[in-house]
Amino acid sequence: MGTNSRALTLTRVHWPVGGVKKLHRYRPGIVALREIQRYQKSTELLICKLPFQRLVSVWEIAQDFKTDLRFQSSAVMALQEACEAYLVGLFEDTNLCVIHAKRVTIMPKDIQLSRRIHGERA
Repeated sequence: MGTNSRALTLTRVHWPVGGVKKLHRYRPGIVALREIQRYQKSTELLICKLPFQRLVSVWEIAQDFKTDLRFQSSAVMALQEACEAYLVGLFEDTNLCVIHAKRVTIMPKDIQLSRRIHGERA
């Protein structure tokens, strides 16, 4: 019996207690809902100011009317406020179209339908 007990003590391996801690992971959709709530509470502008200013003044919109137009910063901010308000309303209506179709993903046809219902060019 002495040799058997000695053999058992020699072959016993002591692994370190504890190991690597498993990272906490939220269930799918929890972080997305938290992000939605955060953006619904906020009032700041979400489109970056400088790219929007370039879009308005330099490249696209102003060149259609006159080549040497200049914009006050308050005018650019007012345009950006109006654009973001329009986009929020458009995506709200688009989301209603998606829910009506029993889907969860927005598709281009949903945006086209919501614009057509509002009487815009589609």
